[in-house]
Amino acid sequence: MIRCWKKSIVLLTVMVVLTGCSANHEGLAQKNVAIDMSRSAWIAYWDLNSGEKDLARLGKKVGKLVYFAAFFDELDRLFVPQQLQEVKNEQLRKKHHAETYLSVVNDKKNFSGSVVLKDTELLKRVLATDALIDKHIADIIGLALKGEYDGIEIDYERIWKDEVVSKQFVKFVNRIALKARENNLKLRIVLEPNAPFASKQFAAGPEYVVMFYNLFGTHSGPGPKANKEFIIKLLGRIAELPGEKTAAFSLGGSIWGSDGKRQYITEQEAITHAKAYDATPRRDEASQSLYFQYKNDNVTYDIWYADVTTINYWRNLAKEKGINNIALWRLGGNPEIEKMR
Repeated sequence: MIRCWKKSIVLLTVMVVLTGCSANHEGLAQKNVAIDMSRSAWIAYWDLNSGEKDLARLGKKVGKLVYFAAFFDELDRLFVPQQLQEVKNEQLRKKHHAETYLSVVNDKKNFSGSVVLKDTELLKRVLATDALIDKHIADIIGLALKGEYDGIEIDYERIWKDEVVSKQFVKFVNRIALKARENNLKLRIVLEPNAPFASKQFAAGPEYVVMFYNLFGTHSGPGPKANKEFIIKLLGRIAELPGEKTAAFSLGGSIWGSDGKRQYITEQEAITHAKAYDATPRRDEASQSLYFQYKNDNVTYDIWYADVTTINYWRNLAKEKGINNIALWRLGGNPEIEKMR
């Protein structure tokens, strides 16, 4: 899973220092490099091999690694995908430098094998009463301790338009913050851009990770996942959040077909499409994202995506407003990720 070039020993040493690539995550050159705790990243259970390659190139530029994700089975029981925990165990044996977090999401696996994403009805059930909230917290704490994680991340989405769920969610966050502290577990709470940041209902203590993306996506027409105006406005709104704040930025992008089909793609997939159809990506000034269009079988396709230049631009906007912490969604398919600032 390590991407290194077999050059002379001198050249290899230079490459290790410049790119973070080494024979393993605790290579000789990296022992003298401080861990960057301001940058976190997600590694997803469905793209582990590619994600590990990105992680190896980033090296100690990632101080917090979030394993995505634990979700719910057919009977509303939490579980961690086996392949994800196996990767976590392997990295634990190698004494990987980053803090490790188990992300918990409100996705649900059906008896048919399909998965419902961001299931609000599921949250209504598991957070319905104080007793059920306490049981849910105990289940999460148990998974994190069993998997030997340093912390927990709660990533429950599509909740703020439902008054009942949003009220119970806030109660849940306040309670899990206490239980996590009692069990020496760190806690991150992921919030969508439409969350009521100024409501004063969020407890101090957790790290709040705000999604600075989804301006455009599969829910809309073509465009960037974020731009300067969107980021600046959101930075102003999150000022009311207590404690540590992190801006989450999305790598990769989306593809839109004139036939109505839409899907998310990685940067590498976007590059492959551009080469296959002899398209030349252009950079959008307002977002610093790349975009291009091509046609195939009478269908016109639009692709917008972020590369390392885009992410560095977005991060600079956040730093100018005092937000130094960033989170990267997600590792995998980012060919120049080691150039991340």
